[in-house]
Amino acid sequence: MATTLKPHGSPIAPSAALPRNPGMPLDMREVARIRVNRSAVERRAATLGTRRTVKKDWQAAWLVQAVRVIDLTTLQGDDTPANVKRLCAKARQPVRRDLLDAMDLGGRGITTGAVCVYHNLVATAVEALRGSAVPVAAVSTGFPAAQTPMDLKIEEIRRSVIAGAAEIDVVISREHVLGEDWKGLYDEVRAFREACGASHMKVILAVGELGNLRHVAQASHVAMQAGADFIKTSTGKEAVNATLANGLVMVRAIRDYFQETGHKVGFKPAGGIRAAKQALEWLILMKEELGEEWMQPHLFRIGASALLTDIERQLSHFVTGEYAAAHQLPMV
Repeated sequence: MATTLKPHGSPIAPSAALPRNPGMPLDMREVARIRVNRSAVERRAATLGTRRTVKKDWQAAWLVQAVRVIDLTTLQGDDTPANVKRLCAKARQPVRRDLLDAMDLGGRGITTGAVCVYHNLVATAVEALRGSAVPVAAVSTGFPAAQTPMDLKIEEIRRSVIAGAAEIDVVISREHVLGEDWKGLYDEVRAFREACGASHMKVILAVGELGNLRHVAQASHVAMQAGADFIKTSTGKEAVNATLANGLVMVRAIRDYFQETGHKVGFKPAGGIRAAKQALEWLILMKEELGEEWMQPHLFRIGASALLTDIERQLSHFVTGEYAAAHQLPMV
């Protein structure tokens, strides 16, 4: 008997339909006023996976929703056109069709939120995803360290846009935050936004290298004032990547910015998110702090590669009562 599940929202819309954040003039007084109670943040973060539980049909529905917000990512030195094409095929059909059919979701057009690759593989990914609604995201601006000249960062963005990237994940220069040079950070992100043109910009803060939670909050506000459409935790290459504590600080900055300006900014945790249980914790964070709209692909993404396999494995258990072997959950 089929089990009918109802994941939140409708199939993902193209990036062109996503809301944009126009930004605002840099407000230094607002940035200087920011304070973060680290103990309170850590206490709140520690309860996210314990205060609310999602079980049975609801858990399966939330896991399908988690699939829809994944930016399926490959950012390795041995990436090739062949493995990017396989990744794109998986993005088009992220969960085995028989499992979706058993949950009465076979006709829902379930895909991942995007495919994220290095610049030189953008054209390959765009071609592999042609005819689907799955956008291509490109990491840019000297990813992951951002230790390249500004003119090269801008040129890299422009080339990725020309190649067809609908979303650009830019990484900030950490020196601006560590030196509290907020105007320097604002000007940098504003220049990135101009180079992105119609492509949506996700600003990677590399929170594990910013020193403290106050810096995370301040950098979040400055990036949004400069026009970030999303703020993103990490490159995935730092020693500390996405944590619920850092995420909590960032989503509360998003809430403050929305209340101040009326503009909705998305959030993307990335790095170290490999288990289905973690995906549920991030969805709970979004629901409790920002509401159901921020659980949708136009305002929430999870940057991951191995996560999808564990989610599909959990869905297989939900349908069949048994965990699938790795070879039963192929890339294509």
